[in-house]
Amino acid sequence: MTTYRIRIFGDPVLRQQAKEVTELDGALARLVATMHETMYEAAGLGLAAPQVGVQKRLFTYDIGDGPVVMVNPQVVEESGEWSYEEGCLSIPGLSFEIVRPKLVTIRGLDLDGNEVVLEGDELLGRVFLHELDHLDGTLMLDRLDPDTRKLALKAIREQDLRAIAGERVGSQQRL
Repeated sequence: MTTYRIRIFGDPVLRQQAKEVTELDGALARLVATMHETMYEAAGLGLAAPQVGVQKRLFTYDIGDGPVVMVNPQVVEESGEWSYEEGCLSIPGLSFEIVRPKLVTIRGLDLDGNEVVLEGDELLGRVFLHELDHLDGTLMLDRLDPDTRKLALKAIREQDLRAIAGERVGSQQRL
């Protein structure tokens, strides 16, 4: 199966708000299947549609239990706090300690149009929130304090993210 090119920091599509999915059809199922393949090829834990240039509110993920898709997801509840070093397929080679809620409940649809409510603790909750951020045009850089963000942007300017993205090696978990 062919995979998509993952959009890298600086691509304007990553800063746009994705639109609600209105048609659950074969084209959407093919998009999701290709997104899963792309996510696996890139060694990611999650992948939002805007990361492959598609402005639809959906994301895929797999933290070891098999691939899942959430269509039109929204946060229902979040609680606690958990700090974790987070990476991103769209900002390859960099990771940052980011504090997010520890427990997250989201609601959305599966590909058959059935409502799905999922609860994620720690890593899974982080995946939910990271991918939801992508659907809203938010990057993990936006979650950094101003000084750390300034250093991160300097590091990005000093490296060739496209070359790093092409390597796609290493065991770092990227969302």
